[in-house]
Amino acid sequence: MSFFISVRYVFEFFLFKIILFLLKLFSKKISSKIISNSFLYLGKLSKYNRIAKNNCRIVFPYLNEIEITKIINNSWRNLGHNIFEITYLKKLVKDKNSIEIKGLEILVKIKKNTSPVIFFSTHSSNWEICVPILDHNSLEIGAIYRHINNDFFDKYIYKKRNGALKTKNSFYTPKGKKSAKQILEGIIKNKNIFLLVDQKDSAGSLIDFFGKKVKTQTGFLKLARKYNLKLVPMKNIRLPNNKLQITFEDPIEHNNSQISDENKMLEINKIIEKWIKENPENWFWQHKRFN
Repeated sequence: MSFFISVRYVFEFFLFKIILFLLKLFSKKISSKIISNSFLYLGKLSKYNRIAKNNCRIVFPYLNEIEITKIINNSWRNLGHNIFEITYLKKLVKDKNSIEIKGLEILVKIKKNTSPVIFFSTHSSNWEICVPILDHNSLEIGAIYRHINNDFFDKYIYKKRNGALKTKNSFYTPKGKKSAKQILEGIIKNKNIFLLVDQKDSAGSLIDFFGKKVKTQTGFLKLARKYNLKLVPMKNIRLPNNKLQITFEDPIEHNNSQISDENKMLEINKIIEKWIKENPENWFWQHKRFN
């Protein structure tokens, strides 16, 4: 890492901490609105706004420019809300007035069965609440995350994530060889797995997603097949009143030798596509998903 990049990372994190300090002068509601609108303003000036709009046009080719812009603008706002909510993630996951959970009967069945499962979700709404919510519902979880280039932000977010867990039995692990080992050890110890499966995986397989062949992770499906793990869809949306909603959907089996991992991933992608089409303003469009 060059000296100038290191200095930039320090400056970015220092500026972030100053902003958080100043936001203490306001209520959480007002602070969240300030951050979300700031993300919208800065996001529209960045190259990622063009990437987001291009992605949105692929998914919604029939929408006009005004409709596309509205979706992406609200996506920037959602991202701003997410960033601010990370700062008080521990309190957020305990606040029953802020998070609504549907499909709890599915979790009850999973806990009664005692066999681990793989929960999957997307970069939608505030995806950071997913692992703590599972942990707070007495499910031991192992979750893989992508390391952030800025080490200061990476350590800050990692601390917030761990601080939001109720127990020490759940864990986060950075993507790589170490995570593969820890996840496998977790499964053997009857721990459940949580994954966000909507982003590009350069080492993945080409799977159809909104009519485009894109690199997609399928490694977790090999584990599902080998250890007979059910796949549990975990829908995550932000409601108009800014309340968060988690919905656990019926588990999916992956124990049929006649169905390939690629075909099973195609089935999962169809579920994800449905979620995104239902709540497009919640999704993280700024990722180069179709590149």
